[in-house]
Amino acid sequence: MTLEGEYEPSQWDWVREQVETFEATNGQEANILRGRPEWPIVVITSRGAKSGKLRKNPVMRVEKDGVYAAVASKGGDPQHPTWYHNFLEHPEVDLQDGAEKHTYRARVAEGEERAEWWERAVKQYAPYAEYQEKTDREIPVFLLERV
Repeated sequence: MTLEGEYEPSQWDWVREQVETFEATNGQEANILRGRPEWPIVVITSRGAKSGKLRKNPVMRVEKDGVYAAVASKGGDPQHPTWYHNFLEHPEVDLQDGAEKHTYRARVAEGEERAEWWERAVKQYAPYAEYQEKTDREIPVFLLERV
């Protein structure tokens, strides 16, 4: 993994605690969402768009052939999650999937590619469909490809 710099933990307790446990156990614990084994997560480290500090977020694990999707749903909120802006400003991110850690380049999926990955994401985590219904914005899907 290549990102270096000052790490600023999340303001959200549950995010901070999940990331800390995930990293402390090399991905062996805190690797699922809300105690549901069918909802595995990965941890993505990005650089803050404004602060430049490192940020870490647990994101649903949606993967195919070594490419990961990061769905910027924010639970159907009308605003994008903060990390959406981080990915646009600094597309090089680090991703940890279990014990595996690598650097990826993030890009927004569009058109048919987005539709394909959206379907894959909803199949992995059905609440994404509900989140889309709650908001007027099209929920962005980033594709993370290994550098």
